[in-house]
Amino acid sequence: MNKIPFDEKELEVVGIKENVRGNFHIYNTPISSKQNFRLCYDTKCPMWEPVARGIPKDFTPMVIPDNIARAFVYSGENFANRKDGGGPDMYGMVWELVPTGGCMIRPGTPALLDANDWKEVIKLPDVDSWDWEGSVKANAEYLEGGDWTNMVMLSGAWFERLISFMDFEGAVLALVDDDQKDAVKELFSATTDILCRIIDKVAEYFPTVDAITVHDDWGGQANPFFSEDTAMEMIVPYMRKLTDHIREKGMVAVLHSCGHNEARIECYIAAGWQSWNPQDMNDTPALYDRYGDRIILTVNAELKDGMSEQEQIEAARDFARRYCKPGKPSMAAYDPKFIAFEKELYRCSRLAYMGESF
Repeated sequence: MNKIPFDEKELEVVGIKENVRGNFHIYNTPISSKQNFRLCYDTKCPMWEPVARGIPKDFTPMVIPDNIARAFVYSGENFANRKDGGGPDMYGMVWELVPTGGCMIRPGTPALLDANDWKEVIKLPDVDSWDWEGSVKANAEYLEGGDWTNMVMLSGAWFERLISFMDFEGAVLALVDDDQKDAVKELFSATTDILCRIIDKVAEYFPTVDAITVHDDWGGQANPFFSEDTAMEMIVPYMRKLTDHIREKGMVAVLHSCGHNEARIECYIAAGWQSWNPQDMNDTPALYDRYGDRIILTVNAELKDGMSEQEQIEAARDFARRYCKPGKPSMAAYDPKFIAFEKELYRCSRLAYMGESF
């Protein structure tokens, strides 16, 4: 796409994107936000800074049992997550609503005690039997509008899924126990195949979905749960199979992995993830400097309550100079109540990605 020079008329607000994170302003952009996200991934040079959270439309329909079990239905269907969530996921593991929100499996009685027994204990879901056509009808209106649409896969196919089968302690042990490792690899191969089959269905029935975000949390507040060698051997090859499949279907592969996992970013890159949104305990600026040309990172803007308009403007300029580089883009995360920041970031990032100074 030919570069389009910035015009101050683009700063006209032509709409509001309402979101649980706040109301984001939609400017008079020369291309759509959907096209801009695609440029970011395909060319590593968006027209302006993409907003990681709040602008994309998350899509987690009821047709995938995990979304009901995890109380994480975001779709055109009438489902009360905080009231009706919980129950069996696609593998029959039963999740319970918790008072603080979301669901978890009650610990202490794991379904799988030894990974070698997985074929006798774990029943693989029949993805073809799910009501995909009914889901298309139920979500037709929700998916209208041309938004960048992101389907979220909770629990993924690897460590988080293993936790759901074995509890945390059993899952960590199984990854490193020589007597269980081969069985874990077989299990991960099978669960990855299930996600690939789901991706096939998404591509067939929901062709407007642009990205697939898969959850697999790898760390706590201070450190990752397992070594790089373990990750490379036990998980990365199966992740790579999925990310290759996602990209073959024309979609973008996004990883959500909570925890202090900056030391595992090379695993994420080797696994083929196109972007990752690190939590704040990670040194995201350092990660961007070293790896920003190989994986697109979400950067949380440092904004504080009480900032003046001029302070917000300066913060936006600093952000654009630091993180909006052609060939090395980022995605911004910020609270849209900082209106002056939002507006100035659009202007400055437009110039920055054009290679112009400001």
